[in-house]
Amino acid sequence: MQQIMEQAQKMQEQLMSAQQELADAEVTGSAGGELVTATVTGAGELKGLVIDPKAADPEDTETLADLVVAAVRDANRAAQELQAQKMGPLTGGLGGGLGELGLPGL
Repeated sequence: MQQIMEQAQKMQEQLMSAQQELADAEVTGSAGGELVTATVTGAGELKGLVIDPKAADPEDTETLADLVVAAVRDANRAAQELQAQKMGPLTGGLGGGLGELGLPGL
């Protein structure tokens, strides 16, 4: 039982470390051939948005809005991939190991 508790504590420390890495990491996404670029943290927080002046047509703000949404979505997709990469190995092990102890789903 002591070994299981030590493993759980180690996994918790690794999980916290991975969460901090995600909060510190930044990924970008773009749209319109990089007319709009969004930067988000690995946790999905929008940190920056760069709009090329060529995309800013006062007569067509709808296209610019669409490009912004697409760039943010692209950046969030990259953040989700990073989350899966960092957290997947840690959270994937939670169900299997403890389930053998009669604690399914943990």
